Amino acid sequence: MIQKSLFRPQTRLRKDETFWSCCCLLFSPPQKVLKVGNESFSPSSKLAASRKTWRKRTPAARSIWRRPLLWSKGLLKKAGFAPSGWSRQRRAASEVAATAAAMAEPGAGRVPPVEAYEAAMVLSGVGDALGYRGGRWEYCTSGPRIAAELEALGGLDAICLEPPEWPVSDDTVLHLATAEGLATGLAGEPLLQELARRYVAAMSDMEGRKPGPTSLLGTSQLRPGEPDGYHIPFNPTGTGCGAAMRSLAIGLRYPHEQDLPTLIQVSVDSGRMTHHHPTGYLGALAVALFGALGARGVPPERWGRALLQTLPLAREYVGTAPAAAENWEHWEPFGEAWARYLASRGLAEGEGPARLPPLADPAERDAAYAAWALGGWAGRSGHDAPMVALEALLAAGPRWAELCARGALHSGDSDSTGAIAAGLWGLRHGLAPVPPGLHRRLEYRQRLLQAARRLHALAWGGPR
Repeated sequence: MIQKSLFRPQTRLRKDETFWSCCCLLFSPPQKVLKVGNESFSPSSKLAASRKTWRKRTPAARSIWRRPLLWSKGLLKKAGFAPSGWSRQRRAASEVAATAAAMAEPGAGRVPPVEAYEAAMVLSGVGDALGYRGGRWEYCTSGPRIAAELEALGGLDAICLEPPEWPVSDDTVLHLATAEGLATGLAGEPLLQELARRYVAAMSDMEGRKPGPTSLLGTSQLRPGEPDGYHIPFNPTGTGCGAAMRSLAIGLRYPHEQDLPTLIQVSVDSGRMTHHHPTGYLGALAVALFGALGARGVPPERWGRALLQTLPLAREYVGTAPAAAENWEHWEPFGEAWARYLASRGLAEGEGPARLPPLADPAERDAAYAAWALGGWAGRSGHDAPMVALEALLAAGPRWAELCARGALHSGDSDSTGAIAAGLWGLRHGLAPVPPGLHRRLEYRQRLLQAARRLHALAWGGPR
């Protein structure tokens, strides 16, 4: 935790740094001692230094200490020295800074192999096709019935996922639109325009894939190529999981600690292209964040807490966009649902092991998942699709069949939760444990592989 003794009341800060400084801080716990050239100093020594001494420091030393990490008003607020009048969002951001030290990353500095990205993208399609089964299992309201039908087919080892019986759904088509848009290497508004163009174009490939009504409505309102043509009006019913299901690639593209501001922007803005409601587009943020953390090797037990710590930063960003008042009015339920879930699993502080109920029976899983849902359809919404996926990931560990049973074979929106869960699982465990029949003839397999390789090269370096 950040100690009050590190700060001084007289320290003066710029007024516009809280949001981005907390973004930088969230996954970068402060170091006790920094070295620049021949100088070594700590936060307390810097803040205790007089203005005269500060001016005497070398330019290199000054540049280090100008890092937002140490100039965050949020940090001073947590320490009790911030003046009054700052916004509610800035106060919330200070809480992010106060708990950032708990986000130490055992996998920091490791570069994931390109095979991990390939497995993430391909198995996302596998989870989608398996949970969808041409619409038969997505709209089946009985987990036990799905389990019985799978057993009659001979189990996962006996299945060959290929059209026409096992096509991918709209989930994979739209996820490819996101991944291939990101793979262009564009940034900023050109990237958002490109994503909007690809989402509109993807609607021509929806025969037999059953896109959701919110995705259909949202894409019909996009005007790619026009100024702000990727913005659509606020939608009070846009709570579905259509933004979440297509956002794993965002985390793969922006996996680094310093990428967090961009990850927030791209996931929120791309999510709002169809699901302009906090419950909808924050689902995109959740899946993108989980993908980034998974790529860095952060254990899944920490992901939920990291999401709650990121929400104030997302709210700060949303406050700069159109329809801020409508968004803030509907903001709280997403975070409240995740806080309840994490508390029930012993993960409120981001430390494992998770306390998971057995839920060994498909009927028990159906009931548990339905309790998290809006309207009783598990995984349909932006908040609980990634929730079901995380639950499955935590419970399954390295067991692929268990991951499928919990994440893709239940009575809810099983193709969407399956796409998210299987993609995240593949990022951690690869393709080797998966029966070959499930992925070798998967629809759009080559496109998924190509997008994965390009995203890996953009994120981690290598041939592009």
